[in-house]
Amino acid sequence: VQLQASGGGLVQAGGSLRVSCAASGRAFMTYYIGWFRQAPGKEREFVAAISWSGSTTKYADSVKGRFTISRDNAKKTAYLQMNSLKADDTAIYYCAAAQSGGLATPDRDSYYDYWGQGTLVTVSS
Repeated sequence: VQLQASGGGLVQAGGSLRVSCAASGRAFMTYYIGWFRQAPGKEREFVAAISWSGSTTKYADSVKGRFTISRDNAKKTAYLQMNSLKADDTAIYYCAAAQSGGLATPDRDSYYDYWGQGTLVTVSS
């Protein structure tokens, strides 16, 4: 599967933005989807994940209550709605897809088989 992240941009602190992850391939609905981010000079970190059916979601503590992950399997697209954005949310946001995950958990890089190219989100304070 190939993933294309989009929707990043410049937003003021306190504002909202939705980033999307469009997938190619026929098996999108069987993949677990995750969002990660990498800020300048920092390691990539987990943001959110959603199961194939959308019934299970997981969030990093830093975004819980502000971000919402969702997916539309018919459109082969996953979304990350980001509200109450802070300057600390500035990063390149990556989406990833996992078929089975192996022994890892969805908050770990190693869980995922495929990665998109990233979209830049800049929050001005």
